[in-house]
Amino acid sequence: MTTGSISIRPLTTIEEAQICEELQRQAWGMSELEIVPAPLLLTAAKNEGLLLGAFDGGRMIGFTFGFLGADPAKRRGLPVRNRIKLCSHMTAVLPEYQNRGIGYSLKLAQREHTLDKSVNLITWTYDPLEARNAMLNIAKLGAVCHTYLRNVYGTMNDSLNAGLPTDRFEVEWWIASQRVKVRLSRQRSRLKLDLAISGGAQVLSPAAFASDGTPWPSAWQQPTSLMALVEIPANFQALKRKDIALAQAWRQHTRELFEACFAAGYIVTDFLYETAGWPRSFYLLTRQEDPHAVDSL
Repeated sequence: MTTGSISIRPLTTIEEAQICEELQRQAWGMSELEIVPAPLLLTAAKNEGLLLGAFDGGRMIGFTFGFLGADPAKRRGLPVRNRIKLCSHMTAVLPEYQNRGIGYSLKLAQREHTLDKSVNLITWTYDPLEARNAMLNIAKLGAVCHTYLRNVYGTMNDSLNAGLPTDRFEVEWWIASQRVKVRLSRQRSRLKLDLAISGGAQVLSPAAFASDGTPWPSAWQQPTSLMALVEIPANFQALKRKDIALAQAWRQHTRELFEACFAAGYIVTDFLYETAGWPRSFYLLTRQEDPHAVDSL
């Protein structure tokens, strides 16, 4: 796969896998204990996993890694044909190449290779307080979420996770669905806050803003409408660097709120970012009896 000057292809040698180790250090500041080692990356790739690298000329600038797994949804009574999935464990891009669409291109290539394996579901985790990741995963790629995992990776000391429980969304990307095809076509207009509210979305907990624009969590209410909006900080890493106690408060606040919404039958279906006034970010959740009826979301 080639996008502009960037090419993406499977990685097949130990030398390429070793470059992925260095990419993890540079992208996330990971310690040696947290890095996924090259032999494991390569072994998984050679046994029906997927290890793709993004290259600018001859330089690897990013990669994505996943392995086949069994969908726990089978235990909820779904057909056996939905059982196999690709577990996408990590997607990393060098800092100087971030915000240039490389991660998006890697996910598109991952989708193509996974469809070639006749697998229709990819899952992965990410921090629900990271607005940039939410915009990619939910708004652009069309993934959905109804699973909240508390402190799933335990204590991590890298630059992104230090000081907080590693709570995560586990998202489902139904890559053959009409929903995803529409999102990837880029023909759908981005969701706007005023339109969501006028369409009946209930704002469960609007942030309170200090005079310098710092967002604070406020008391939340139980969702009662078909659609609900949950606000998160627009730049969580900047907030964390400024006030770790406030970041911890946001973690606890959103943990309780998302768990309550998921227990009530809501599923994350969209994400929006507003720049008028103070920057604001919201998840859109939709009440859904069957969270896997993705084409209706």
